[in-house]
Amino acid sequence: MTRDANPRASLSRALSPEVFAQLGAGHVGYLRQITSDDLRRLFPGTPEMARGLRLWALLGADGNPIVVADSREAAIANALETELLMVSVH
Repeated sequence: MTRDANPRASLSRALSPEVFAQLGAGHVGYLRQITSDDLRRLFPGTPEMARGLRLWALLGADGNPIVVADSREAAIANALETELLMVSVH
């Protein structure tokens, strides 16, 4: 039997996408710049607003939206207030 040289690769193969997404639930979040056009998809029931506005979404580890803000700083402040660990997603 051969050992995988990359332990992260073998871990990601061992976990289902659903289990992997739940690893950071409630503890890990990330920011993503969105437009007001994306907003209704991420936040169903959002009131109408001007098209093409640049906004920032704070998303949980599982990709579920937590908050939307008009500035990156405001979204980060919300993450800090709720004690979320911010991670970089590439």
